[in-house]
This record gives sequence, C-alpha cells and structure tokens, in this order.
Amino acid sequence: QVQLVESGGGLVQAGGSLRLSCAASGRTFSSYVVGWFRQAPGKERELVAACNRGGDSIYYADSVKGRFAVSRDNAKNTVYLQMNSLKPEDTAVYYCAAKTSWYVRKYDYWGQGTQVTVSS
Repeated sequence: QVQLVESGGGLVQAGGSLRLSCAASGRTFSSYVVGWFRQAPGKERELVAACNRGGDSIYYADSVKGRFAVSRDNAKNTVYLQMNSLKPEDTAVYYCAAKTSWYVRKYDYWGQGTQVTVSS
C-alpha cells in the first residue's frame, strides 16, 4: 500500500514557475512508477509526465515538453514536478499516482490533488 500526498500548488502569473511535490509513504516507494496527471474543469484527466523507478525513463505530454521536468528522490520518497513557463491553459488540479510497472496502463494509487492556477 502506498499513500501519496501532493503539495506545492498555488496561484502564479503566466510565465512563472511552480514545483509540485509528491510525498509517499511506504518503504517500497522506489519500486513504483510515478505519474503526474492533471484535470481542468470540463476536461478529461490527462497524463502530463511519468518517471520510472530509477528516474532514467521519463515521459512528457507534448503540451508540457520543454517546460516541465519530473524527478524523484527515492531516499526521500518524493517525486517532483518542476513547472516552468506556465500558461493559463496549465490551470488544473494536479495529481500524482503510482503503479508497479511502466508497461501497465492502470495506476493503482492516487493522491488527493493540488490546485494550480495560472493567471494571464
């Protein structure tokens, strides 16, 4: 069992930066793939970034490539999402999630989400 808690959301002006953190419980956190999702009002949830166990395989959605960076510190049981050059369309609730395999679609564990609002 893994419990995930996001933090770091807030209100920022367009062009600004935020760093989200996803803190996990459990001594086996390093064995999980972690993804960052977002969901804006009226839109479907989308995967924006994912990081494998070792942090050497990374996925980014086209909409965030070159602006967002995901990293993990397994010693601290934490995954980060650095978000730069933020745009109003990045406004959403951001969730972190964990799964046991890179090749499985379904994520098993979810955080409660953190709101990111980008003003124009």
